Amino acid sequence: MATKRMNVLVYSGNGCTLEAVRHCVYSLRRLLSPNYAVISVDGNAIIKEPWTASCALLVFPGGADLGYCRTLNGEGNRRISQYVERGGSYMGFCAGAYYGSKRCEFEEGNQKLEVVGDRELAFYPGTCRGLAFPGFVYHSEEGARAVELKASKTGLTKGSLPDVFRSYYNGGGVFVDAPKFLEKGVEVLASYTQELKVDPGEGTAAVVYCKVGDGAAVLTSPHPEFAAVNLDRDSDIGGYAKIVEELAEHDKQRTDFLKACLLKLGLKVSQETTSVPSLSRLHLSSVLPNGTSDIMAGLQEIVSIVDDEEYIKDENDTFHLEKPSAWSLGSLAKALTGEKSEKTDDGDDDEDRIIDYNTVVKRLVVHEKEPPPSKETPYFNHDAFYANLKHYESKTQEAKDRFGNSILYGEVVTSTNTMLEKNTEILRRLPAGFTATATVQVAGRGRGSNVWVSPAGSLMFSTVVRHPVSLTSHAPVVFLQYLAALAIVEGIKAYDVGYKDMQVKLKWPNDIYAIDPLSNNLVKIGGILVNSHYDSSEFLSVIGIGLNTTNAAPTTSLNALKPPSPFTLEKLLARILTTFSGLYSKFVQTGFDKSFEQMYYKHWLHTDQIVTLEAEGGVRARIKGITRDWGLLLAEELGWEDRATGKIWTLQSDSNSFDFFKGLVKRKV
Repeated sequence: MATKRMNVLVYSGNGCTLEAVRHCVYSLRRLLSPNYAVISVDGNAIIKEPWTASCALLVFPGGADLGYCRTLNGEGNRRISQYVERGGSYMGFCAGAYYGSKRCEFEEGNQKLEVVGDRELAFYPGTCRGLAFPGFVYHSEEGARAVELKASKTGLTKGSLPDVFRSYYNGGGVFVDAPKFLEKGVEVLASYTQELKVDPGEGTAAVVYCKVGDGAAVLTSPHPEFAAVNLDRDSDIGGYAKIVEELAEHDKQRTDFLKACLLKLGLKVSQETTSVPSLSRLHLSSVLPNGTSDIMAGLQEIVSIVDDEEYIKDENDTFHLEKPSAWSLGSLAKALTGEKSEKTDDGDDDEDRIIDYNTVVKRLVVHEKEPPPSKETPYFNHDAFYANLKHYESKTQEAKDRFGNSILYGEVVTSTNTMLEKNTEILRRLPAGFTATATVQVAGRGRGSNVWVSPAGSLMFSTVVRHPVSLTSHAPVVFLQYLAALAIVEGIKAYDVGYKDMQVKLKWPNDIYAIDPLSNNLVKIGGILVNSHYDSSEFLSVIGIGLNTTNAAPTTSLNALKPPSPFTLEKLLARILTTFSGLYSKFVQTGFDKSFEQMYYKHWLHTDQIVTLEAEGGVRARIKGITRDWGLLLAEELGWEDRATGKIWTLQSDSNSFDFFKGLVKRKV
């Protein structure tokens, strides 16, 4: 079995700056979407999580590389080095470039700033020496410049490459004697054209490519990932506005250079640069006659009125309540700070820039009489959804809480999971089965480092489950992730006549896999995230699901598996929700009984799979199933010639990391 590398991981732990991380994520998402998930990870994930098999690129942004050393020296760097040597890719910007060199020499002789020493990764076999240009001050733009770089067309042979361009610079170094390391796999990708503050040795290398085993690293001392639109033109630092202006004039050349570097590392770069999506209106509707009225009545006590307008301000988000008649008024989403909106779906464009989506007021349209017409939600047909929901519900009599009877839909949202789970005052007042869904998510959430990509064509939704604490003894809340997984697979197979043989499988504990028809490899097409809050006498759980349905990237999709007829998002959502509703209704009565167990094993990938329990000294074990009481993974210890020793290990998904395709089970610390 093999997994496709689709994650681009940006280090966001000790040492890096928040702004540097944001610039990295912003630029890489624009260039790599929808083929990769660009997400941030901390040092703990790098040291302990099984991230290497699914990682296409590991990125270290700007900051202070001593922080990187404190966190990752030893085990962290061993894993990074092994990942790259075995075919992985590393990209380091500024501090990440110092960190990726054999030796860092920063302001040697300057008592206040000096950082000098060897580094463990040593992708560049020489010294990265700085400052290349004077004036650097930590956490300031005092030393920022629009440096001129000359690109190497011999080193970068793919993509549209500029001859000379300007890039943001603030504190980077120069790769000393870079041309001398040609025989060690080093290629100069760009050089400084201006006089440097320090001795560069031979050449003035600003960006280098380093062959490392079967993998490679690109180290860049300037910041080609910094876009001028995200820099503060109104800064009171003398000359900074002119720097931003110069960078803006070279934005296309800078972008083309960064694309060429990514292509050099073997990544698939989008032909068209993806713009930052604008958040759309949210539409609340219900198939029940008084569904939305009842929901709004329950929320009324947390509604506030400002200038005759109604708002709900919760822990994470603020929602502006609009009437359907307000569609044509062209109201704008305002940031809580009172600044202008990032962009609206009314045609008023602001600059394409980094947005703090949490501060943007979300517009909520309440549809009390009928669902929104298709002209208002062209990417989601509410009538089709509710018609299919009624059709499937008519076939299921045992479901008590009808999941999906009331939904919140947005064409572009932050995260359906975040909107429900992080706004607890609203969550407490929502009915069981309430579902939020979207066409595109700009800040989707996932488990550990496996954050799921959310392009258009994915089925993305989150459903509220109110699970009484009194059921814990026979129906523990931990099984909700298994019920959700079963609802997806069973829902796909019961979508319509002729779909029961669809080849979709479960990877324990909460991923959906299928066989890619192009590569014949098992690839992830869906994931599940469960978050639960204890509230009085019940668990308030939000079940988040992402499932590739009509989109071919980043892996494959259900429609690529050649179903009898293509899946539609509205019908599939209705089928999965009604299946989930029926499974949950049975679960609260019987618990995860023998019938559930048999259903689960029928779809999962792991029966009798042999794995290594790394936390137990490399013990080999054979997977036997899960326990029906608490959903623990059962592993039978193996001894000589893989004979059972009689010892049984039980493993929790929340305290272990699983890389089944490499046969490893790691204990989290």
